[in-house]
Amino acid sequence: MINPPGLLISAPSSGTGKTTVMLGLLRALAEDGLAVQPFKSGPDYIDPAFHRAAAGRASFNMDSWAMHDGLLDAVARQAAGADIVIAEGSMGLFDGVAKPGETGHGSSAETALRMGWPVVLVLDVGGQAQSAAATALGFRSYNPDLPFAGVILNRVASPRHERLTRLGMERAGLPVLGVLPRRGDLTLPERHLGLIQAVEHPDLETAISGYAAFLREHVDLDALRAAASSRPGGPSSAALPRPPAQRIALAQDAAFSFTYPHLLAGWRDAGAEIMPFSPLQDQPPAPEADLVWLPGGYPELHAGRIAAASRFLAGLRDHAASRPVHGECGGYMALGEALIDKAGIRHRMAGLIGLVTSYEKRKFHLGYRKAMLTTAMPGFAADAALRGHEFHYSTILEQPDMPLADVTDAEGATVAETGSKRGNVTGTFFHLIAEASR
Repeated sequence: MINPPGLLISAPSSGTGKTTVMLGLLRALAEDGLAVQPFKSGPDYIDPAFHRAAAGRASFNMDSWAMHDGLLDAVARQAAGADIVIAEGSMGLFDGVAKPGETGHGSSAETALRMGWPVVLVLDVGGQAQSAAATALGFRSYNPDLPFAGVILNRVASPRHERLTRLGMERAGLPVLGVLPRRGDLTLPERHLGLIQAVEHPDLETAISGYAAFLREHVDLDALRAAASSRPGGPSSAALPRPPAQRIALAQDAAFSFTYPHLLAGWRDAGAEIMPFSPLQDQPPAPEADLVWLPGGYPELHAGRIAAASRFLAGLRDHAASRPVHGECGGYMALGEALIDKAGIRHRMAGLIGLVTSYEKRKFHLGYRKAMLTTAMPGFAADAALRGHEFHYSTILEQPDMPLADVTDAEGATVAETGSKRGNVTGTFFHLIAEASR
């Protein structure tokens, strides 16, 4: 496979405006008639939906901690037929975990280096001018092997501010690919897990069109396209993950939406039938499904509606009596006995396992997870090793059922969120990314 040329949009840290640049660039290039393939470096499961809305193509995660070489190759092949790749980094360019996973530490720099995508560094230059070049120069020099396209200056206050900042970049020999004036109306709405979901945005199309117009006015799109490149793809027989069942009833709505796109693509590629349903609309899973899968999401924001969704809960319980049900994070909580919201109100959930969780006193849980299954779950036998990511603010009050796995974080420390199994029902707090190769 010949990989299309690409760029990776990154920054020194979170909160610098790279998502605005990413979405505007995706849409502007698509408006110019290009087939644009988006990717997301790292385990984020919210951004890919925004990418898809902007580019018109499904976006996929590439993760050097969780994914082995074969899976990374299979994910990269999703760019087949694209004219250009635009990937978005996570956090700062070199940020990752301390100990390596499958192929690396999970940094955006590793993704760019592996794929040969030059880095476009988005710099928030508020409160500085020539000094911004020292930051950019440090990022370019930190790993000399990393291809570097140039910088986009963000939140520039005035023409004088731009002139002074450009002087520093010229002295450092760094190409300036764009200069974005300071605007307070271009931020996307956020909540505690980061951005709100794409499906919740009140007018996403208008927002993305505005970003594209803003980028088109202030960024040199021709220079960006000329800077794009990639490494040639080698032959590989690796495939995306196989489905855990033939007919999968998949919960999909504002409460349950966090499933990695490469998993769903792999399930479909292998011929599985995905049967979406909405618990918030009180829809039961399809009675002919072989498996019910409840992804993560925001059940704590909709706990009352879930508790009152009698048709959904009855259908879920009927299915669990004879066939498997699996939940991840928010889906796991919905399978439990009860969920206590931030106001302290206890909501009865499906009661298929004994899990009780609470948001009354928020506790932050974030990071990669490696799980050694101690009993089987849909798609995986006991003793399988899985890699995933956990991100939530709930506290476990009760977790009385059989543990599903021995779970550790990226540094090998044991975590208490073992998951559960009761009868045909399983659940985890981590979102599955891949089966581990070791």
